[in-house]
Amino acid sequence: MDDSPVHTSDSKTPAPILTVPSGSPTDFLKGVVGKRVIVRLISGVDYRGILSCLDGYMNIAMEQTEEHVNGRPVNRYGDTFIRGNNVLYISADEPL
Repeated sequence: MDDSPVHTSDSKTPAPILTVPSGSPTDFLKGVVGKRVIVRLISGVDYRGILSCLDGYMNIAMEQTEEHVNGRPVNRYGDTFIRGNNVLYISADEPL
């Protein structure tokens, strides 16, 4: 395999090197329990709060949750339970 930098046709600047984070998705999920996360649903609605727990079906329990529609907060909830089949992704809302 050739390790030389990749050049675009209109520039002599090397293309940025993408780094792949180490660890599995399971490691990530274990690392964000108890921390602030963003849960995006298939519908496009975001829930931001503290991840309490989740299971193998991606059923999620959160605390201090805010519901965001089009980037704007619309509701606040104490505890929230989200059924896993509605989840598009989970991301950290704070540095790990």
